[in-house]
Order: sequence, then structure tokens, then C-alpha cells
Amino acid sequence: MEKISLKVVVAGRSYPLTVSEAERERVLKAAEDINKAIHVLKDNYAVKDMQDLLAMAALQLATKTKGSTTVVEKPANYQEIENALDNLDSHLDSLL
Repeated sequence: MEKISLKVVVAGRSYPLTVSEAERERVLKAAEDINKAIHVLKDNYAVKDMQDLLAMAALQLATKTKGSTTVVEKPANYQEIENALDNLDSHLDSLL
């Protein structure tokens, strides 16, 4: 399956990813869902710290999808996920 380069913006920060064409829409939708969750949390709570907002959004989205019966077609590329999370963590640390 052909891989494509994709830039995803999460919490105002851009992350370059390489994904298969089949994963493209799912990745973009996930980023959109995360950004929407952050926006709602920011509007409804007195939380300004982006790391806290990301953690709260992650918990919300993880519990929301926990009961779903989605079948994973192939294992996730955990190295790319870890790299993206490391980049995000470094960026958040630099903001503190």
C-alpha cells in the first residue's frame, strides 16, 4: 500500500506523518476530533494549560471509543505515534 506524507495540526502544532492512503481520512478525522474536544473543554472550564487540555481530551475520546466495536485492520505504527507524542511533549514543556 502506498504511503503519503501528511501534516496534521493538533492543539495548534503541526505534525508531519507518513500514513497509508487508506488511513488518511481516519487520521485527519482523529485530529479534528481532538481539536474540537480541546476547544469545548477550553470554553467550558477554566483550564488554560494546553497539556491539561490535551490530557482531558485524550481521556474523553478514549472513553468515548472504548465501547466501540471497531475492528483494527492492521497494527498501528507505534513508533510514529511515540514520535508525535514526544514532539508534542517537548513543545508543551517549552511553553511552561
